Amino acid sequence: MNPPLNLSPKRMAFLASTLLLTATGFTCRVLGFFYRIFLSRTIGAEGLGVYQMMHPVFGICFGLCAGSIQTALSQYIAANTQKSRRIFHTGLLISMGISLTLAGLICRFSTFLAEAVLLAPSCAGYLPLIAVSVPFAALHACINGYYYGMQRSRVPAFSQVAEQVLRMTLVFLIASSWMARGREITVLLAVLGHLLGEIASAAFTLICLFLIPPKPAEGSASAPGSASAPGSASAPGSGADARALMGLALPLMASRLVLNLLSSAEAVWLPSCLQATGMSGAEAFSVYGVLTGMAMPFILFPSAITNSMAVLLLPSVAEAQAQAQERSISSYIALSLRYSLYMGILCIGVFVLFGGALGASVFHEPEAGRFIQILAWLCPFLYLSTTLGSILNGLGLTRTTFLQNTSALLLRISFVLLFVPRFGITAYLWGMLASELFLALLHLWSLSRRVPILWNAWDMIAKPAAFLLAAVGIHLFFCGLVPVIGWLPPFLDTAVRILHFAAWYGGLLLAYHLARPQRAG
Repeated sequence: MNPPLNLSPKRMAFLASTLLLTATGFTCRVLGFFYRIFLSRTIGAEGLGVYQMMHPVFGICFGLCAGSIQTALSQYIAANTQKSRRIFHTGLLISMGISLTLAGLICRFSTFLAEAVLLAPSCAGYLPLIAVSVPFAALHACINGYYYGMQRSRVPAFSQVAEQVLRMTLVFLIASSWMARGREITVLLAVLGHLLGEIASAAFTLICLFLIPPKPAEGSASAPGSASAPGSASAPGSGADARALMGLALPLMASRLVLNLLSSAEAVWLPSCLQATGMSGAEAFSVYGVLTGMAMPFILFPSAITNSMAVLLLPSVAEAQAQAQERSISSYIALSLRYSLYMGILCIGVFVLFGGALGASVFHEPEAGRFIQILAWLCPFLYLSTTLGSILNGLGLTRTTFLQNTSALLLRISFVLLFVPRFGITAYLWGMLASELFLALLHLWSLSRRVPILWNAWDMIAKPAAFLLAAVGIHLFFCGLVPVIGWLPPFLDTAVRILHFAAWYGGLLLAYHLARPQRAG
C-alpha cells in the first residue's frame, strides 16, 4: 500500500506552477485549433503540407540559437540565482549574435535551401520571412529561460497566450483584407502568422522584463542568505559565465542540430517515399499536411500538461542536484511517471473512441480521424519521454538524452525509408509508435541506473487502465440510456461526450486517492 502523497510547500509550488503553465497551454491549444481549422479551410491540406515543410529550417535555427540557450540559462540560473541578471545578459548576447547570423544565411541562400534541401522550390519566397522570425524567437526564449531559472513561470505562461491571440487577430484581419480585395489566400498567410506570433511573444516578454523582473524564490539554491551553489564562487566574471553557459548549451546545440537535421531529412523523405507508392506530389503533400497539420495537433493537445511539467522539472531537478537531494529527485521522477501515465492512458481511450468523430467534425477529413485513432497508442510513451528527458537534462545528462533521441529518430527514419514505399503512411504511424516506446524505455533505464525510482506497476499502469475500462462502460451506458446530446453540432456533441468520459475517469481516480488514506489507517 502506497502512503499518501506528501504535498510539501516546494511540491505545492511546483504543482501550482505546473497548473498555471497547463492552463495557459490548454488555452493556447484551443485557440490554436481554431487557427488550424481556419488555415485548413483557407490554404487546404496541400498548403498545410508545404507550410509544415518549412518548419525544419526554423527548428534547426531555434535549436542552435534559442532552445539550447534557454535550457542552459534555466539550469545555470537555477543554481546561481544571486548573479542571475548577469548570466541572462551573457546568454542573450550569445543567442542574439547566433540568431542574426543564421537569419542572414537563410535570406542569402533561400533559393538553394528550397530547391536542394527541402526539395520544394515553392518554399523559396517564404524562407526570408521565416528567417526574420528567428531573432525574435531567440529573444523570447532567453527571457523565458531567465524566468524559468528563477522558478517564476507566470510571464512565460502568459506570453504563450499573448502570442496566440495576437497571431490569430492579425491573421484574421489580413485574410479579411485580402478577401475583400479579391486576393488569393496562399501559404503566405500561414508564414506571416508565424512571423507575427514570434514578434508578439518577444514584445510581450520584453515589456514584462522591464515592468516585473524576476526575483529569486524563497529557499532557492542561491537566493540571498542561502548557501551558494557549487561552482558559483569560481565564476566571478561574465567571461566565466559565458564559458559555463556554453558548456551547458553546446552539447544541447549539437544534439538539437543533429536531431533537427534528421527531422528535416524525415520531413523531406516522407513525401518522396509516399510518391513511391503511386501518389502524385500534390497527394503526398496533402497526406503529409493531414498528418502533421491536423492529426498530430490532437495527439499533442494534452501534452500541455506534460510539457509544463518538463519545463519546470529541469530547473527543479538541477537545484535538487546542486543541494545533493537525491530523495527530491526520486520524488520528481515518481511524480512525472504517475501523471504522464495517467494522462497518456486517458488519451488512449479518448482518441480511440472519438478520433474518427474529431477528424470528421473539426477538419472534415476522415483520414485525419484514422490517423488519430492509430496514434492514440503513442500518448503514454510520448508524454513519458518528454518529462523523463527533461529530468535527464536537469541532471546534466545531456549527452545521454542526445544519443537516445538520435537512436529513436533513426528508428523512425528507417520505417520511412524501408516500409513507407511498400505500405504507405500506415508504416510511418507504426514507426512513430515504435520510436516513442523505445525512447521512453531508454530514458527510464538511464534514470534507474542513477537515482532510485519509486515504481508501482499497479498504481501507475493497472489502476488507471482499469478505471479507463470502467469509464468506457459507464460512458457507453449513459449515452445509450440518455442520448440527449445528439442535437448539438457534431464538434460540440463530440466535445461533450469527451468531457463526460474524462469526468468519469478522473472521478474514479480521485475517489480512489481520497479513499486510500482511510483504508491505510
